[in-house]
Amino acid sequence: MRWKKARRSDNLVDARGRGVGGKGLSLGVVVLVVVIGLLSGQDPMQILGELGGQLQQEQASAPAPEQNAEADEQVEFVRAILGDTEDTWNQLFAEAGGDYREPTLVVFSGGVRSACGFASSAVGPFYCPGDQRVYIDLQFFREMEQRFAAAGDFAQAYVIAHEVGHHVQTLLGVSARVNAARQSGQRVEGDGGLLVRQELQADCLAGVWAHHAQNRHAWLEPGDLEEALNAAAAIGDDRLQQQGRGQVVPDAFTHGTSAQRVRWFRTGFDRGEVSRCDTFKAARL
Repeated sequence: MRWKKARRSDNLVDARGRGVGGKGLSLGVVVLVVVIGLLSGQDPMQILGELGGQLQQEQASAPAPEQNAEADEQVEFVRAILGDTEDTWNQLFAEAGGDYREPTLVVFSGGVRSACGFASSAVGPFYCPGDQRVYIDLQFFREMEQRFAAAGDFAQAYVIAHEVGHHVQTLLGVSARVNAARQSGQRVEGDGGLLVRQELQADCLAGVWAHHAQNRHAWLEPGDLEEALNAAAAIGDDRLQQQGRGQVVPDAFTHGTSAQRVRWFRTGFDRGEVSRCDTFKAARL
């Protein structure tokens, strides 16, 4: 994949090495705050929360520690893919008469706090609609290769584009409708459920990006498309359940089967049309 010709995004935050929240307040400071709060009649927990928030803001603005060459190359790759998704979705939103609000992508290590709460690296890449940010620990790419046998730069690009697809869904109101259904008590998990349809649509939107990226750059090399399709298949619910549980439980599906994920990514890639990605009306997933 000839990704180095792509424009680099400015919407990346490198939070590696800062921990899940940086250094916290010391025990001495906590005790002092509690005493001051009790004497002044203020809520000590409120004071601690304000101090903790200020500390996190300061840590977020601090420069990240120096990384090794391999990690820096990965960050450049992420910047390039994110920048190209911005080019694609800015164009498609403009053609539809709308404005695309670009998301921020946070590269972290170990764990991270977002508007959706704390998440460890074990959850994998994710998108938080609360702050409209994509979060990814670069170690996930190594896990893709070693655990899921899904190697290759275009496989990694697919993962980033899928999470950006969730941002597109947020802007289009899809995420809000799915969340409203969940809050109303509707079951959203399971084969054919709203969560599966939402994830498959994000796969399709990733394919839409790949279609337009290829038209702009002709940057795909032999085997690249197969890398993305292999990655989509490797993280299908049925395959992951078979590996982890030894059996497939369709009622517990959240992302779709391997065949479904491949089919919808390919649908977006072949035509490059967002209208083809309406998984919510599809009779066959």
